[in-house]
Amino acid sequence: MIYYLLFPLKAYFTPLNMLGYISFRASSAAITAILIAFIFGKPIIAFLQRLSFSEVIRSDGPASHLKKAGTPTMGGLLIHLCVLIPTFLWADLSNRLVHMVLLATIWMGLIGFWDDYHKIKRRDKNGISPRVKLLAQSSLGIVIGSLIYFYPINAELSGATIVPFFKGFSINLGIFYILFAMLVINGTSNAVNLTDGLDGLATGLMSIVALALAAIAYISGRIDFSAYLNIPYIPGAGELTIFLAAMFGGLLGFLWYNAKPAEVFMGDVGSLAYGAAIGTSAVLLKQELLLFIIGGVFVMETISVMLQISWFKFTKRRLGAGRRIFKMAPIHHHFELKGWEESKVVVRFWILGILFALMALATFKIR
Repeated sequence: MIYYLLFPLKAYFTPLNMLGYISFRASSAAITAILIAFIFGKPIIAFLQRLSFSEVIRSDGPASHLKKAGTPTMGGLLIHLCVLIPTFLWADLSNRLVHMVLLATIWMGLIGFWDDYHKIKRRDKNGISPRVKLLAQSSLGIVIGSLIYFYPINAELSGATIVPFFKGFSINLGIFYILFAMLVINGTSNAVNLTDGLDGLATGLMSIVALALAAIAYISGRIDFSAYLNIPYIPGAGELTIFLAAMFGGLLGFLWYNAKPAEVFMGDVGSLAYGAAIGTSAVLLKQELLLFIIGGVFVMETISVMLQISWFKFTKRRLGAGRRIFKMAPIHHHFELKGWEESKVVVRFWILGILFALMALATFKIR
C-alpha cells in the first residue's frame, strides 16, 4: 500500500526513491512486523485467555509440560497480523510470487485455525482428521505446483529443481514436478508442526530459515548477483524478500511472548501456515533440495518420528512387543527425558539451525 501510494510521487519528492530499493522495504517490513507484535501482543493474548483458547497438553509427554496447561494457544493469529500487514504495506502486490506465498499462508492458516478450534472445543489433542488435513495440504501443493509448472516465472525452470553444490545443474521432473512441489510443501508444513513442542523452539528455527530464504530471494531476483553466484535468475523473486523479512520480524516479535516460560503458544494456525510458507518460498525459488539443508533441524525432527514409528511397528510385528529408538519422539522430547533443561534443548537446536542455514548459504560459493 505504501509502495503503491508513495513510490509514484518520487518525481516530486526525491527521498521516496528509497521505496524502489528492496533492501529498504524489506528492512521496513521487518521493523513494522516487530512493532505490531509489541503493540498487539498483550491484547491478543488477553483476548485468547478470555475465550479460554488454552493448549491441550499431551498426557504421555514429559511431566514438566503439565504445568503449561491453561497457556493460551492460537498465537499464530498474532504472527499473521505481523506478517500480512507489513507485506500489504511494503510489497509490490502485483507480483505473482507474493500472491502464491500469501495464498499458501492464508490457506494453511485457515486449516490450522480449524484444527486448533477443533482441539479446543473437544479438548482433544488430535484435532481434525489427519486425512482431512493431508487433503487440504495436498490440494495446496498441487495448486502451487501447477501454477509454477504451467505458468512459469522462468520458462527454463518450469519443471526443474536446482541441485546444490553443482554449477548450473538442475533436474527436470517434467509434469511430475507438481507432485514434487506438493511433497515439499506438505513435508515442510508438517515438519514445522512436529517441531512446535517446546517454548520458542519452532519460532526461533523458522525465523532463521526465513532470514536465509530472504537472502536467497534477494540474490535470485538480482540478475547481477545471481549470475555471479551461478544460480538462476528468477524475475520478481526480490519481492518475496519483503514477505520473508516480514515473517522474520513477525516471528522475532512473537518470540518475545513465546520464549520460556511461554505466555502464548503458536498453535497449528501458525505452525502449519508458516511451514507451508517456507516450503512454498523454496519451491518458488527453485531451492527445494537446498531447503533440506536450510531446515536441517526440521528434517532431523521429522526423521526421528518416522524412525520411531517404523521401528516400533517392526519390532512389534517381529517380537510381539514394540520397542523404541528414542525415549520419545520428536527428538527434542528425547533430550528432555534424558535430563536436559527445556531452554538448553531450545538454544542448542537454534544453534544447529544457524549452522545449517550458514552451510546452505555457503553452497552458493561451492559450485
